[in-house]
This record gives sequence, structure tokens and C-alpha cells, in this order.
Amino acid sequence: MYYPDTVVEEVRAANDIVDVISQYVKLTKKGSNYFGLCPFHSEKTGSFSVSREKQMYYCFGCGAGGNVITFLMEYENAAFPEALKMLADRAGIRLPEREATKEEKAAADLRTALLEINKEAARYFYYQLKGSRGGHAMEYLKKRQLSDETIKKFGLGYACISGDDLYRYLKSKGYSDSLLAQSGLVRIDEKGGHDKFWNRVMFPIMDVNSRVIGFGGRVMGEGTPKYLNSPETRIFDKSRNLYGLNVARSSRKPYLLICEGYMDVISMHQAGFTNAVASLGTAFTLQHGVLIKRYVNQVILTYDSDEAGIKAALRAIPILRDAGISVKVLNMRPYKDPDEFIKAEGAESFQKRIDEAENSFLFEIGVLRKQYDFQDPEQKTAFQNETARKLLEFREELERNNYIEAVASRYGMGYEQLKRLVASQAGQYRPGQAERNREPAARKKKGEKDDGNRRAQRLLLTWLISEPALFPKVSPYVREEDFTDPLYQRVAAMVFEQLREGRVNPGGILNHFINMEEEYRSVAEIFNTTLQDVSTKEEREKAVSDIVRRVKLNSLEQAGRQDGDLNALQQLLKQQAQLRTLHISLD
Repeated sequence: MYYPDTVVEEVRAANDIVDVISQYVKLTKKGSNYFGLCPFHSEKTGSFSVSREKQMYYCFGCGAGGNVITFLMEYENAAFPEALKMLADRAGIRLPEREATKEEKAAADLRTALLEINKEAARYFYYQLKGSRGGHAMEYLKKRQLSDETIKKFGLGYACISGDDLYRYLKSKGYSDSLLAQSGLVRIDEKGGHDKFWNRVMFPIMDVNSRVIGFGGRVMGEGTPKYLNSPETRIFDKSRNLYGLNVARSSRKPYLLICEGYMDVISMHQAGFTNAVASLGTAFTLQHGVLIKRYVNQVILTYDSDEAGIKAALRAIPILRDAGISVKVLNMRPYKDPDEFIKAEGAESFQKRIDEAENSFLFEIGVLRKQYDFQDPEQKTAFQNETARKLLEFREELERNNYIEAVASRYGMGYEQLKRLVASQAGQYRPGQAERNREPAARKKKGEKDDGNRRAQRLLLTWLISEPALFPKVSPYVREEDFTDPLYQRVAAMVFEQLREGRVNPGGILNHFINMEEEYRSVAEIFNTTLQDVSTKEEREKAVSDIVRRVKLNSLEQAGRQDGDLNALQQLLKQQAQLRTLHISLD
């Protein structure tokens, strides 16, 4: 059985969408809505909108949209019952007992089976490392000065040089080829099963609940690639997991140390820095930042001191800032990475470097400084102008002035002089302006392809839920049946019913489309169509009249094509003629 609509609506209404999404996305209020970077696609400008009034979110960039329930379903990769339970628990609502549907049970069974397979594989790899065939892998780990306790704590293992050892082992446990293929550990073809990992030291990857969800493997010898990770599966998403977080989240430190790789994390934990984590062979993402934000408000980047490490830090800093996290950068020089530093200088010296970690913005300016020759007045001026533009990233005047003071002091620039330079740059530059300039053209191109009649229907529905006071002015001319698109007509019926009852609840309407992905995205778009920018009463009356006229005329034209009766056609023509002079007064 399904949860009754009344229960779903009770849970949804008890969880304010702005409060919930703020736990995952840094939101800034602009007008009546809140905006942030979309967690469902990569972007530099915040096109992700959250409306407290509508209890909806919508991304004008990728089209993702819905209510608080669908947000959790998409973000947490959760089924409807799981998302509903999360929100019910958050609001202290007890859900009635229910039986899982056939589809839900199948999905849950698959996840359980994949977790079991990964757990068995981790055991097998650990056993191989301890056995005779794992001697050279164990020698490698001992050369890296890892203790037996650390090897056991992280469940390190070895994948044998044979290409089907793990496959044969898992088959002996009764797992089918279909399941093994979905685990990402085995490739199945007409010749049988082939292990993804062979002749590699294995690093089990665990979720925050310490369940094995995937693996990383370092090749023994000269093979390529040097590091290989599990592919993404139903239980493994690289962009939403961090290596070592299952341990680091329990650390009492108020910050996390972000490293580049598995060995950095392991050696740092062994040295007592149990708050170290690393991304999983992929670039740092906003989803990683949001995940970290659940546990701490500050991170210290401990990337390698080489050029690649500096570039990785420069990429991660704005992502972490956008997630609302304070960032510092640790100076590793003269050593390459944390492992090398700790082996050479010890944990106490490394802690001192942590305590002295540099503010991330000043680190960025320091990297920028190296690109200019201060002996050349032209280059020195270019550096100062570029620095002034970067200072515009700080929107709060007090914070911006504090950074102006710090930069001016460090690079021998007068505070007032730099402040004036920043002010002059403000009129010429806005962060992300290039991206914003490109967006209208893309939207215009999309709009040109869009059917004008359907857009008019969307506009009318958006306007009615945004300004319910329009309904008595519009309802004499337009009925639910005048929305010719079947989906729009269904939505219009719900909106009109709510308006007649004196309430507007678009977030509740979306409950009816949760299990229909394409439909709920379309409905979210309906409720977030961009309205015309009109300010005067005359402009508003003209805009409303034009939209109503277009919706009604389209409805009449469609009815005329379906009705062959001469008298009915004459009546339709008369109505069309009257509509052409329609003027809706908003007095």
C-alpha cells in the first residue's frame, strides 16, 4: 500500500523547503526567493531558486525542480519512502506502517546484495594480502611504514595477478553473473567473468556508516593506470563520498584536512590526524563541499606542493566557499605531500604547519603574484588591477575592507589607494558577468523553440499562483478546459480548485507527480515560468489580458477544428471576435 495523500502532505508541510535545502546548498535571499549553486549540475552562477512561498525549488539552468520531497529523492539518491521517512523523522511525525511495493523491494534487495558483495570482496582482498600471494603487496605497504594495526583498520588488501580470482570466489558464494556485473567488480562477456582489479593493493571505500561501497586499487609494478577506482553503481557515487569520512566525522577537531589520495589519508590517520579525508579519484565537487558542511565549517587543504597540487587547491577553494565553508591552505614545502612531511619532520611539526595554515584568499593572491614581474611597472599595475577585481568577490563591505587591509599590507600598497582601485573596478567588472551574459541568449534560443501557446498556459498558471488576487479577474474568461495541453489541464484543475477555496499550495500539487519524473519536472517548470517585468498598472493589465486572450483563443481554435457543426462554428467565431478586444481591469 502507498502512504495516503494526507500523510504525504502532512510531512511535506511540516518541513520548510528553505530550511531543508539550506542544509545542503548555500542560499542567498534575493527578493522573495533564495538562490544558490545548483547541486544537480556544475555551474558558476547561482541559477538554483528556492521559494518559501511556493515551497518549491527550480534550476533555471538544468530544469531540475520539485518540492522538498523530490529534492531529497534527487540529492540523496533515495526512493520516495526513504525521502518521506527522512522528512518525517526530521519533523517528529510517525509514519503509518506500510508494505513495500514490488519495485521498492527489488531496489532495496539490489542495494543489500551489492553491499554484501562488496563486503565479501573486501574480506577476500584482505585474506589475499595476508597470504603467500600477497607478499610483494605487503612489502609495498611496509615500505610506506604502515603498521599492521593501520592495515587492519582500513581493511587494505590485495587483488591477485590472475584475472578471475575474485569472480570465481564470489560465484562460489552463490552470486549471479547479473549481480556481479552490477557490482562494478566484474566484467561479464561470452568468455565468462573477468576481475576489474588485478595485481593491485586494494583500498576499500566506505560510506559514512562504514559500509564498503567500492574500491580503489594501486597497481604493483609499472602497469597503468597507477590508481583505478570502482565505477559508479547503485551504491557508489564518487561525487558524494569522501575517503576516510567514516572515521573523520567522529573526530573532535572542528575542521577536516583534505588530501589528494588514499595513502595521504592513511598515513595522516596513523600519525594521529584522524580528521583527514580525500576525494575519490575525481575533481572536488560542490556535492563534496555540501557533504563536508554537514560535519564542519572549516577545512585545511593539504594538497601536494607541486604545480598539480596548487591547481587542485585553486579549483577546490571557490567550491568550498560556495558551500559556506571557511578554507585554509597548508604550506607543505619543502616536502611534496603530507606523508613525506610527517616521515621527515614528525607529527608535531605537521601540527604546527596546520596551526599556521594560510587564509585561502591570500593563498590565491600569492599564486597570482608569482605570475607578475614587479620590476616591470606595467606588470605590477596589472597585478594590482587583477587583485582589485578579485577583492570584489567579497560582497560584504566590512569583510572586503578587512581583506583590502591585509592585501595592502602584504604587498606594499596603500590601504586607501587599493580601496579606491577596488571601487573603480566595481563599475567595470562583476564576478561571473561573462556567464550571465551568455545565459539570456541560451534561454532566448530555447524560448524560440518553445510552443507559444503552451508558454502562455504556463505563464498564466505561474501568475495565478504568484498573485492569487488575479483569479477573480481571470476566471470569468478562462476555465480548466481551456488549457489544451493534457498535463497543464490537470495542473490547472488543481490550481483553480485551490484558488476557489482561497488557498495556494503548489508544493502540495507536486505531491501528485512525485513518481512520474518527467511530469513533475514539467510541473515544476510550469510554476517557475519567468513572468514579464511590468511595473505600471497599465502594463500589468495589458500583459494579463494578452495572456488570457492567447490561452482562450487557442482553446477556441482547437474546439473549432474538432466541431464540424456550422452553428457551433459561427458561435466560436463570435467569441473569437469578442476576445480580440478583451481588456481585463485590475481595479
